[in-house]
Amino acid sequence: MKPDLDSLSRKWTTHWEQEQTYRFDRDAPADRVYAIDTPPPTASGELHMGSVFGYVQADVIARFQRMQGKTVFYPMGWDDNGLPTERRVQRYYGVRCDPSLPYEADLSPPMQGEKPVSRRNFTELCHQLTELDEKSFEEVFRTVGLSVDWSLLYTTIGDRARAVSQQAFLDAYSRGDAYRAHAPTLWDTTFGTAVAQAETEDRLRPSAYHTLYFGPIAVKTTRPELLPACVALVAHPDDARYQPLFGTSVATPVFGQPVPVLSHRLADPAKGTGIAMICTFGDTTDVIWQRELDLPVKPVLGFDGRFLPEVDHLGGLTVAQGRTRVLELLPDTAPEPIEHPVKFYERGDRPLEIIASGQWYVRNGGRDAQLRETLLEHGRELSWHPPHMQVRYEHWVNGLTGDWLVSRQRYFGVPIPLWYPLSGDGEPDYAHPILPSSLPMDPSTDSPPGFDEAQRGKPGGFIGEPDVLDTWATSTLTPTIAGFTGQMDLRPQGPEIIRTWLFGTVVRYPELPWKHAMINGWILDPNRKKMSKSVGNVVTPIALLHEHSPDAVRYWAAAASPGTDTAFDTGQMRVGRRLATKILNAAQFVLGFDASPAEPDHPLDLAMLTALGQTVDEATKALHNYDYARALAVTERFFWRFCDDYLELVKARAYEGSPSARAALRHALDVLLRLFAPMLPFVTEEAWSWFRPGSIHRAPWPAPVGAQGNPALLALAADAIGAVRRAKSAAHTSMRTPLATLTVHSDDATWTLLQDALPDLRNAGVITTITHAQSSSSPQFETSPLS
Repeated sequence: MKPDLDSLSRKWTTHWEQEQTYRFDRDAPADRVYAIDTPPPTASGELHMGSVFGYVQADVIARFQRMQGKTVFYPMGWDDNGLPTERRVQRYYGVRCDPSLPYEADLSPPMQGEKPVSRRNFTELCHQLTELDEKSFEEVFRTVGLSVDWSLLYTTIGDRARAVSQQAFLDAYSRGDAYRAHAPTLWDTTFGTAVAQAETEDRLRPSAYHTLYFGPIAVKTTRPELLPACVALVAHPDDARYQPLFGTSVATPVFGQPVPVLSHRLADPAKGTGIAMICTFGDTTDVIWQRELDLPVKPVLGFDGRFLPEVDHLGGLTVAQGRTRVLELLPDTAPEPIEHPVKFYERGDRPLEIIASGQWYVRNGGRDAQLRETLLEHGRELSWHPPHMQVRYEHWVNGLTGDWLVSRQRYFGVPIPLWYPLSGDGEPDYAHPILPSSLPMDPSTDSPPGFDEAQRGKPGGFIGEPDVLDTWATSTLTPTIAGFTGQMDLRPQGPEIIRTWLFGTVVRYPELPWKHAMINGWILDPNRKKMSKSVGNVVTPIALLHEHSPDAVRYWAAAASPGTDTAFDTGQMRVGRRLATKILNAAQFVLGFDASPAEPDHPLDLAMLTALGQTVDEATKALHNYDYARALAVTERFFWRFCDDYLELVKARAYEGSPSARAALRHALDVLLRLFAPMLPFVTEEAWSWFRPGSIHRAPWPAPVGAQGNPALLALAADAIGAVRRAKSAAHTSMRTPLATLTVHSDDATWTLLQDALPDLRNAGVITTITHAQSSSSPQFETSPLS
């Protein structure tokens, strides 16, 4: 009796863990190791089908390489520090972090509203919730059959990860690649933290142009509220309209401050009135203008997104309130509605502001042409699957405008491992930080070498660096955190984190960290929008895994080519379930015959085995090229011909005890199960266990079949039996209904080729007579009459 598909996941997942089927052999020689730098998913909330999609595709490659005789280094990690975790904790427990508060030993959430809690209480809650989320993530990944070595599990907030991340920061600091600077910073006012260029995205938002008059000069702007931060007007040096004004000064409306009129190549004569106001800071172009034109900085916004108290007319107002107030103070001008891109933090809800602050940076080629070329060369060394993804990498590297900002003003993360000495006046000396003697460490609770805790915050003592590292500054070190040394083989990941995870990892290592990058596509909802938690259009996997079976979900994922966006489609999962069921049915049928020690010698059996050999060649080549979708397609195509045609043709001969038929059937089943094993691990393991010892996932990948038959014979016989089936189906009769005559319209060579299959064809179709009619066209089959 065949097992229920839904029970196979529980059965074999438990068995694989008990047998340590996927355990990495650390004693294996280096040339037998295949190493995968697995993406650590953000452990916040629930996994969705977009995540499962990419991980299944990577797992297909892992399973294939294991069957190639490699010992596969395939870890799993959880990226469990950073803003997504903090945001979830705030909502889940009803708390917010206030570092000034003392620790509460008996804190018992959830709370009502947003109870302020100490940093220690807050990080403890972060640990508690991530542990719950990580257990649910692991359940999904085990259920879907990822063949990771769970003994290699790591977390990005764990002791090892913190030590690796902090050591990498200190190494960069010692080389001069990490540095602290007070500079304009992209700032998210919701989270109260700086963010990096790689974490931003443009979102179209409605806005309006407002015309401001600086004396005789009309300036169009979408941000009139930044008038008090205006330090100059700027036009293109070739713009004849403004050339007579360069070097003069004008007064700002409302505030009456004198500002110079200057020229710069980045001013666009076709935008607005051709002249712009430089505010510190409205956008990244303002930053460039301020730096290159050596202009003063006039800060007007605080870290909370409100105008500073000392700003005339606007002190204490939000940005939106400030805009309304400035427009009230200006002469009445009609706004011109527009829609334009506005920069947001990718996880934020409010537009980013640019505020000067002291931050830590890591050099990434944004301001170093030589380093940028090195990073581009690494991108050229990497084998990309699909190849066009390399363009995204190069576009990102060439578009960098500054170094990587790695400090965050948050709490649940890897602390920046530094202290600062305090002068006799209690002022911190940021230029001469104190380095730790051991790692991991937390400068907010640990004391630096040569000091004791009583000196914290006291003149002549020290303060700890309050910021934590950007989560990418840790997760980009996953090869080291996972415990692998040397170049890895594969980095599988999504396209949206080429600019963060992939690029960041290339930055952190002196040599290229991997040989191959396999980039999956996005999962799209019915409206062709990317599935994401922020949009709220995600589908979670557990119910689907139970409804359709893990093998069916894996089939849907593996059927999508690398880098191809794919619609979420339960219909495709139903196709996968049908295939999985058919594999078990076919195995049961084939294994119903006793094994034959003979070698196949019948022409039709040899034709089938030769065609199977061609399938092995195609699937193997595809998987070596990381094209798992093609490997699945060619295997599935042959499998259905095998089931629908060859099994029907050979059935009678097999029942009669033909050694050739029985040997060919069992050999084909053996090979087909191994071809399907990377994509459909549960049904193939189940069927394999019915007649082979050990796990199919430790069995060798099938070698090309050595049969010397003619595949055209199988194709011809399949077309003939297919015509018979269609005729009987159209007549609404049983397939066992006798057929008086089958006439083959073909040339002589085709008729001669078909002779070896005529007995099988006659038995399968219950055909009394098979005749030949001369024809020079492609073979046609005529049936008449049905009894």
